[in-house]
Amino acid sequence: MEGHIVNLPNFLSVLRIFLIPWFLYYYHAGNLTVAMILMVVAVLSDWFDGRAARWTNEVSEMGKILDPLADKLCLASAALYFLWIGKLPLWFVLFTILRDVLIFSGAAYIRYRHSVLTTSLWPGKWAVGFVSMMFISMVWPHPLFERYPVQEFFMYLSVLMLSYSFAEYCVRFYRIQKAGSGGSAL
Repeated sequence: MEGHIVNLPNFLSVLRIFLIPWFLYYYHAGNLTVAMILMVVAVLSDWFDGRAARWTNEVSEMGKILDPLADKLCLASAALYFLWIGKLPLWFVLFTILRDVLIFSGAAYIRYRHSVLTTSLWPGKWAVGFVSMMFISMVWPHPLFERYPVQEFFMYLSVLMLSYSFAEYCVRFYRIQKAGSGGSAL
């Protein structure tokens, strides 16, 4: 793997994974303040890890794997938990998890078959941002979030961006596969 494995960006991705059980514990225990702080730290670490990698010139192969893995684990864990307590519909959780499994599998196949490590696409980052906003609106007991359908708005916006980003990943994987099998890329 290129780059240093132990660096600030990778630490932030690992931190995000480490925060998952603590967020779930404090939210389930009814300590919304701590749960909200943990969620904000996770969201900010996601925003900051990529920037820190570029600023410090510490973009690494490990970071290209850890960052999206942390995103997928955070999203799946929170989605499954909120499904379990009845705050998210089954179709949304199945859709997001199936999408992530397919993208992760496609990226692993491309890595294995063509030795190409794919990176996150901007629509995927936007999708994670919209999902994060949906989760924040679910956790933060703000009157605005209780009075208006903010959660539903971000949920459907997430579905649109998750679908668009899935299509973009499929096109990328197809182009890499086509170029690697002797065909010309689109």
